[in-house]
This record gives sequence, C-alpha cells and structure tokens, in this order.
Amino acid sequence: MAVNTAAAPAPAQTARERILNTAYDLFSHRGVHDVGIDELIERAGVAKATLYRHFPSKDDLVLAFLEEREQRWTYGWVESEARRRSETPQEQLLAIFDLFDEWFHSDDFEGCSFINVLLEIGNLDHPVGRASADYLENIRSVVRTLAQEAGLRDPDAFALSWHILMKGSIVQAAEGDRDAAKRAQALGRLLIEQHR
Repeated sequence: MAVNTAAAPAPAQTARERILNTAYDLFSHRGVHDVGIDELIERAGVAKATLYRHFPSKDDLVLAFLEEREQRWTYGWVESEARRRSETPQEQLLAIFDLFDEWFHSDDFEGCSFINVLLEIGNLDHPVGRASADYLENIRSVVRTLAQEAGLRDPDAFALSWHILMKGSIVQAAEGDRDAAKRAQALGRLLIEQHR
C-alpha cells in the first residue's frame, strides 16, 4: 500500500492551505533547494504577495512544511498505523518496517524529508536545520515510548539504535534496495533481543 502523504486539493482550501499543500508535495519529492518561489506560487495558484503574507520567507514555508510532515508522516502514518496493525508494543516496533516495506515498493517513495532537508541545509545552527533535527528526535521519541511500553532495557539507547535502522533503511531504499525494510526488520529483532 502506497503512502499517500500528498494532500488532495479541495475547492474550499484557503490560500495558505493551497500554498502549504503545494510546498508539501514539491518539497517532499524534490527537496527545498530545487523548488523556487515562482514555481511554488504558479502551482498553488496564488500571487507572490499572498505567499509572503502567509510565509514571510522561504524558510518560514519550509518550517511549516516540516511541521506538516511530522503530523502527516510521523504521527499520522508511522505511529498510528504501526499501533493499528499490531497489538503489542514489540510487534508495533517491528510493524514500522512492514510500513516501510510497502512505502519503499510504492511508486511515490520519496525518502525522509527530515533527513533530506537536514542534509540540504547542512547546519544545525540554521532554524531549518535545527527543526529537521528536532523532528528526527520526535521520531526517536515515538520509538522510545514503544520501547518503554515493551519493557525493553535502556529505551533511550534502544531508540537511537532503532532510528539508525529506520534512517539507514530509508537511505538504502533510495539507493535502489527496495527490500531494505525487511533487512532492517531482521536486525531490529536482534536489537529487541539485546534490550530484553
């Protein structure tokens, strides 16, 4: 099942929503540097003044995109779907890689926007770079909570290691290994055993 993280345009959308949804689609698939303001306003069907009224700078728009990505992807898909698919916290952790496997095999696999933006910006002192790192920490927080619920030892260390598997599988899938999630899940089982 493909992850549909792009919002469908709705006639009742406000100009701000159209801008953000357009940015979401463009930024998640192409990154932030590759997308210019002129293309964004043309695709959103708004005037440049309208864009800048809602988002005074491109950085403000990127920050809003990252916040939206967290709601749609981290909480609205990864966390909620992993919890829905499995009954125990341990199974929910492993279900993350089942989700990733479906995502990696979908036509709209676009990689992790938080990683992509962080690497594009390359600076944790920049507000966008810092926000990307913070959103990655929030993913670890989801994992940490599941590890605590599963009764695993040292949930902080577990979350760091588990997140390496998550991020690594995403990067490897971007390299063309569409089975990377299955490999990461097998390693995840070993990691769970180490933290019992």
